Amino acid sequence: MLIVGFPLFVTMLGTTLSGFLFIGNMSQFRLIIQQFYGGMSPFALLAIPYFILVGELMNFSGMSIRLLRFAEALVGHTKGGLGYITIVTSIIFSGINGSAAADASAVGSIMLPAMKKGGYPDSYAAGLVAGSSLIGPIIPPSIFMILLGSMTATDVGGLFMAGIIPGLILGIAFMIMHRISSIKLNLPIVNTKFSFTKLFFATIGAIPVLVAPGIIIGGIIFGFMTPTESGAIASLYVIIVGFIWTRQLTIHGMLTALSNTIRLTSVIFLIIGGATVIGWILAFEQITQTMSPFIMHYASTPTQVLLLISAITFIVGMFMEEIAVLVLLTPIFAPLAMSVGISPLHFGIVMTLNITIALITPPMGACIYIVSSIGGVSLEKMFKNIWPFIMVALICQLLIIFIPSISLWLPHMFGY
Repeated sequence: MLIVGFPLFVTMLGTTLSGFLFIGNMSQFRLIIQQFYGGMSPFALLAIPYFILVGELMNFSGMSIRLLRFAEALVGHTKGGLGYITIVTSIIFSGINGSAAADASAVGSIMLPAMKKGGYPDSYAAGLVAGSSLIGPIIPPSIFMILLGSMTATDVGGLFMAGIIPGLILGIAFMIMHRISSIKLNLPIVNTKFSFTKLFFATIGAIPVLVAPGIIIGGIIFGFMTPTESGAIASLYVIIVGFIWTRQLTIHGMLTALSNTIRLTSVIFLIIGGATVIGWILAFEQITQTMSPFIMHYASTPTQVLLLISAITFIVGMFMEEIAVLVLLTPIFAPLAMSVGISPLHFGIVMTLNITIALITPPMGACIYIVSSIGGVSLEKMFKNIWPFIMVALICQLLIIFIPSISLWLPHMFGY
């Protein structure tokens, strides 16, 4: 159905119907609509459109440009400075919007032309933007974590805390990789000399952007706001900054941001609904109970279970839309992980990073297509040159699996 052009959620509903016909049990067929809308109803999911809106408003308010100037003043004097600017910007941007696609689009639209003009190979520049965008769903806020938390009854604030250190490790890993590549490719320096004056004024200009993550994350961590309230306040904050501080946000820009948010949110929620229906029929047929003995046959320790879960998710993520994979596999894997003593927070971060890596994995990785379109880089080049970035992310994934304290230390410090 996907090949002939049907929308993904229609394909999922068609798959459910086929499943009912195959098993010959139509007694529960009337519940499909109830399950479809029920999957979209959890209150926690209301935070998703707010964080999407924050990212959209930042692009129209000039805050993204100010963030890039700050990153340039901070690390632009180093060899391969444009690459470091891309990574640092992605790290800070990830603390505001929680979406890899928004990160790839916002940062890529500015940095890809700059890197190509600065002598970077277009395939490497595109790969760096796509790879850096993976930091977005790991450092809070995170749309994936909100969705996962609603499905597993895991505290979203705890998940947000658990993602901070892994996200920073992912960013540092990409910086190390870029350092090696900048020497190998002899990449140029943007600024020949570090300037405290330039950094000071760039910091002043970027203060509204740098404050935003503190509002979003701090409010949730210290219990002042729920994720939904945090997203709403952050949206209002960006609107005020755009109209009063930067004075670049217009009524037309705000309406366009709202339109883009509605469109993207609708797509996400339709996929959630369709995947929920498939998950329901899998639960109805006790697929979870069937899968558990199969996995436990090959894995008996928490580490082995996480490795096998990661391997399965990686393969499935190559060929399915990421949110659909998250909604389908989380109800299957979460009970299994809990049964062998894996912390819900540890499982949540491992699962989130698995799904995030799928965003740059051929042939279905969404960020590959976004960056390819923005940068004018052929998909063939992207598919060929993205694998080093995937390997770096997988190494980080292994570190998080083998050393649970990477994701659990900070939440435990704050009582989660």
